[in-house]
Formats: sequence, C-alpha cells, structure tokens
Amino acid sequence: MIDLYLFHSYPIRAISGGIFPVENPGWERNGERSFMAQHAILRFEKHKGNPARPLEAHHERQKEQYASNPDIDTAKSKYNFHIVKPEGRYYHFIQSRIEQAGCRTRKDSTRFVDTLITASPEFFKGKSPKEIQAFFQRAADFLIDRVGRENIVSAVVHMDEKTPHLHLTFVPLTKDNRLCAKEIIGNRANLTKWQDDFHAYMVEKYPDLERGESASKTGRKHIPTRLFKQAVSLSKQARAIEATLDGMNPLNAGKKKEEALSMLKKWFPQMENFSGQLKNTRSRSKTFWKKIKSWKQGQRPAKTAR
Repeated sequence: MIDLYLFHSYPIRAISGGIFPVENPGWERNGERSFMAQHAILRFEKHKGNPARPLEAHHERQKEQYASNPDIDTAKSKYNFHIVKPEGRYYHFIQSRIEQAGCRTRKDSTRFVDTLITASPEFFKGKSPKEIQAFFQRAADFLIDRVGRENIVSAVVHMDEKTPHLHLTFVPLTKDNRLCAKEIIGNRANLTKWQDDFHAYMVEKYPDLERGESASKTGRKHIPTRLFKQAVSLSKQARAIEATLDGMNPLNAGKKKEEALSMLKKWFPQMENFSGQLKNTRSRSKTFWKKIKSWKQGQRPAKTAR
C-alpha cells in the first residue's frame, strides 16, 4: 500500500514561476500527532492573460457550483470579503493598466500575477472573523506597498474553503512602467528574499508564525493544484480506512470489514488514476528541464583558442 501520509506531512504547493513556500503542519499516524507548527505562506503564480476569465470566476465566486473544487462550501461564500474590490472585469482592468503604461506585449508576456497568502490551518483556530480580517489586511498591505495599489486587480479573502486564504491579483508593472514580472518577482534568490521579508513583516504582529520553507532548500517537487487537492483527499480517505481497520475487534469484525472494503473500492481506482497523472506530470517536467538545459548549453559562447 502506498503511504499517502507523505502528502499530509509535506503538502505540495502548485507553482508557475513563483515562490515556493510549503507549510508543514505536522503529521498524524496511529493516533499520534506531532507539534503543529504555524507557518506563513506566500505563493506567486504567473499568467499570460488567457486564464483571466476562469480565474475571475473562481476568485469572485461567479458560479453556482464548483465541481472541480470540492473544498468550496457555497453556503459560506457570503462570508468572503474584499480588501480591494475589482473595478469591473479582470481582463479589462489588466489590459487598461498595460495600455496606460504604454507597454508592448508578446504572446509569452506575463500580464498578471495571482498571489496566494494564507497560514497553516492551526493558526486560524479560535480566531474571530475580525482577527482573521486583520491578518489578511496586514498581509495585503505588505504586497500593496511593493507592487503598487494602482496595479491591484482584486484582493479577496475566501472563507468558504477549509483554510481561509487571500487571492491578490496584480499587474506586474515596474515603477518606471515596464511590464516585467521577472523583475518584480525575481529569481530564486529574490523569491527567498520575498519569503524572508514577508515573514519578518507578519511576525511583528504574529510572533507565533514561522517562516515557510522554500523548495530550493527542501528539494521538494511541486505538482499542479488539482493534483495537490486529489492528494489531500486521498490521504484523508487512507487515514479513514486505517482507522476503520484499527478499530476492528471480535465483536465488530464483520461490520468493520465491510466498511473498509467499501472505502477501498472507492479509494483504489482514484489512487491508481492519481498515480498515473502524477507520473505523467513528473515525466513532462523532466522533459522540459532537459530541453531548457540543452538549449542553455547550446547558447554558451565558444571558448577562444589560445
């Protein structure tokens, strides 16, 4: 049996050219649980423009149902709130800011960046809505100061998923009006500085928060968000199956066995499907990196003969 506790102990965050913090909320097995560290989490995800509409529909909760994201409880969507309300459609605002700045764009230009800010689930336990709002207001202030209020498309806090989180979307315009996500977000070294600065800023008011770990230091790989959510779901199912099996005794063996078999019939096909998708994702990732490495080597200037 594949040990899915990997996904519980080391949650994997999706990434697309952004920062790589990963929270480690502790692990649980056989009824034992480790300490529950509380981490501040910051993540960037670059977008070239086309995904603006579906991203807007998700962030602004414009759909009645979200089959692709079972974590959303639409009955709680009324508790979501904005720190910065969008001025119309995301796409129109993004295009307007780029045109105002007089920037030329290419097909591969990053037109906007989606930022996710949250903390380990344990951080929010026992906190009132007012306290949660204050946390995200401070987090948003950190970003707004760095990327410019005029470039913020939207900043919305989702309270209708398992862990409260902020989605702050912005147009990556520099102070001299250049569209350059690379300069704003930077390379891995700069991403680490983003993480350091964010933690330093947040810990002034929330001293219990620990700094998130970066993939460059942990060596952990990243998978798409949809696979991350599947991993979390499968991990929970696996723990439920083990709990059922651990609870078996001579008096309830027949009933517990049927329960476990029923859960296994549901879990196993999902696990096989997930494993296949994960293998394919990793394979494609390796192929891309090989091509990039090969291209870089081919572009190196030839050494002058002495």
